[in-house]
Amino acid sequence: MSDEIFDVVDERDEVVGALPRREVHRLGLRHRAVHVLVFNARGELFLQQRSMLKDNWPGVWDSSASGHLDQGETYDDCALREVREEIGLVLMSVPGRLFKLEACAGTGMEFCWVYRVAHEGPFVLQESEVRGGGWFTPEAVDDWITHRPGDLASGFRVIWEQCRRTAVLGL
Repeated sequence: MSDEIFDVVDERDEVVGALPRREVHRLGLRHRAVHVLVFNARGELFLQQRSMLKDNWPGVWDSSASGHLDQGETYDDCALREVREEIGLVLMSVPGRLFKLEACAGTGMEFCWVYRVAHEGPFVLQESEVRGGGWFTPEAVDDWITHRPGDLASGFRVIWEQCRRTAVLGL
């Protein structure tokens, strides 16, 4: 992880430089990420439990797949890479974009494109990234966030709030 190089971006999400991951996070600089939400035919959302080896938010629950863009990588290419790497889902086309979040403290200073995929699983979880996973109804996610918000990554909570506020998922 420490060798990863991220594009550093300004308030308009335009590249202004590049630094190692640890420096970007240490300095609280704006950078880029994706989150992919995988729903099954029953309307349940697959959430992953992050590995205890993660430098940020170890052991908490998060989007189905998520990750930082590598230097020079596009949001769409990163979305395809992250679902393949983290949950073993090989997509033949870019998933549907739902919305883009501005970089803020809740997202860890990440501009985030959020995508949606329909899939039934099963998934092959990458052990170094993902500790476990499960399917949850939207109502269960709402209840979880209300009663135990610390169990979920802050970026996911921001995403879920935006999903609910805009009804983008038809929930």
